[in-house]
Parts: sequence; C-alpha cells; structure tokens
Amino acid sequence: MNQNQITIAIDAMGGDDSPYKSLKGIEIFLSKKKNTKIIILGDEELIIKTINEKKLKIENFEIINTLDNITNEDTANTILRNRKDSSINKGLEIVKNTDNSGFVSAGNTAAIMILSRLKLGMIEGIDRPAICSLIPNKKDYSIMLDLGANVSSDPHNLFQFALMGYCYHAIYKANIEPKIGIINIGTEINKGKELLKDASDLINNSFLKNFFIGFLEPDKMTSGQCDIMVTDGYTGNIILKTAEGMSKYITGNLKYVFIRSFFNKIAYKILQKDLKLFRDKINPSKYDGAILLGIDGISIKSHGSSSPYAFSCAIKRCHEFIKNDINLKIRNQLSKI
Repeated sequence: MNQNQITIAIDAMGGDDSPYKSLKGIEIFLSKKKNTKIIILGDEELIIKTINEKKLKIENFEIINTLDNITNEDTANTILRNRKDSSINKGLEIVKNTDNSGFVSAGNTAAIMILSRLKLGMIEGIDRPAICSLIPNKKDYSIMLDLGANVSSDPHNLFQFALMGYCYHAIYKANIEPKIGIINIGTEINKGKELLKDASDLINNSFLKNFFIGFLEPDKMTSGQCDIMVTDGYTGNIILKTAEGMSKYITGNLKYVFIRSFFNKIAYKILQKDLKLFRDKINPSKYDGAILLGIDGISIKSHGSSSPYAFSCAIKRCHEFIKNDINLKIRNQLSKI
C-alpha cells in the first residue's frame, strides 16, 4: 500500500437524503481526486442499491456494513452505550488506525464531537476542540471558530482557538499574514465580558500579537478586515445560524421580486450574470465542511441539509487538511509557546 495515499472514511447515513447525498458527493469529489481511497460506512445493501439505481460512477472504494447507526434523536448516553457499531464510531476508528486519513459526516453533530474526542483524543496542549469553518466576506472569506463545540469557554480556550485558526489560515492563505480578532459587542478595551479581555491579553503576550487587531463587532464580520474571528461556541453557533437564515431570506425574497411582473423578469435577464455571481459568493454549499480543530485526527462535519455538491466540498476540505497535515502545524506552533 502507498504510504502517502490519502484515505477518507465517509458516513453515508448521516443527514438528509442519505445515502444518495453522500454517495453523489463522493462521485463529484472523485471526478477530480481519483487517487484518494474512499471507505464508505453504512447500510451496505442500501448503499449498493443506491449506487446501481442512480448509476453513480464511484471507483477505488470499499464498503463497511454498519446497521446500528446514530440518529439525530439519540442522546449522549445512547451514542456511547448502544451505538458502538455505528457508521460514525467505525469511521473514526479507521482514522485512528490509518495514516493520512480523515472522516466526513453530515450526521448528528453531538455524536461526531463526542466520539471524535473519545476515539481520537486531543492534541497535547489543546484543552477543548473548536468547530471551525469558512465565512464569506467582502474580499473572499474569513475563518471563524468556535461554531458550537463548547457552550462556554475560558480565556485560555479562546487563545488556543486563535492559535488553531492561525494554523488553518496557513493552509488556505500561506503567503498572507492573517489579521486575528475576537468578536465582541464593541471595539473598546473596556467593552464586553471579562473573559474576552483576558483572552486579548493572552494573545498580546504571545507571538500572535503581531497579527492581532483586537475586538471585532459582529457587523464587521463580512467586511474582510479580519481573517480569523475568535468566539465562544455558544455565540458562534448563534451567529452562524442567524447568518444562514438571513442568507436564505435575502435570496428567497430576491427571487420573489424578479417574478412579480413582466418588467421585473426583463430586469432579471439583464442582471442575471451579476446575480449569479452574488448568489455563488454567499452560497453556503461552497463553504461546507467544518473541521473539529484540536482533535488528534481529521474529523469533518458537513451540514445535515447539505446538497451532494456541498458534501463533495466537505470531502475536498478533508483531503486538504490531510494533505497539509494541519495537526502537525498546530503542534509546531504549540511548541513555540
């Protein structure tokens, strides 16, 4: 076996419209990354049936049959006690025992977080994981974390989030020095919770001070003035879901405006190219695939309602993190502190 080959374990049973959504996403991904080994986990009979009925072209894969799969209604106790043969559990075991590997699932977020931490453990020096994803902005995109792995965080956690975000940024924009900010209700040093001020002090007392711009108000998130936006998981999750809701509201209302009258339809035809560019820029599908940073392995959460294209983007993101060994980058930066 090629020691440098990348292996990606994929939960085919998680999220809406699975396993088709996951399998079609694999097909889209493999059309561009043919040398990646794919391990599909889930109901083998249903997976094979879907591949055949939908005439999907998937190569270089194997299927591991799992029937005791996790649902969105399962509690933490159920996940830990009664779902040991699930697609998520088995997929993470593959990552633990396989070099150059990662895991992707659109399934139960709590299950992915709990089992990732249990099966893969934490990177030494990191206390808590953080869900990290890309957020579109005026220029291109920023990195934001934590988006929901932790309900509460202390200043040291926020400092570690900033450090991990710095490593994430180094993969996607290696030649650009990042600007790091902490999301707060104001930019003044006396504004906000005490923990944010303490986190600011920790950053300013580390090498990250060279990149730190201070506090960032939420209305500036899409301005492009900050590359790495740090927050606690509770706040980050609310911001993310609010942004997703507003995006759907705006695009939905725009569609309604352009079908209201004959003249509006003509206006749509005139503006169609620019509107498509606008839609693509804020389309959450292209940013799908949030990594659970701090875990000693690559574990990617795709949105439960993601499309096949969005799921393929999550797989692509997993491939990039494996190829660039983001966890080695985090360890190297921790050694400098």
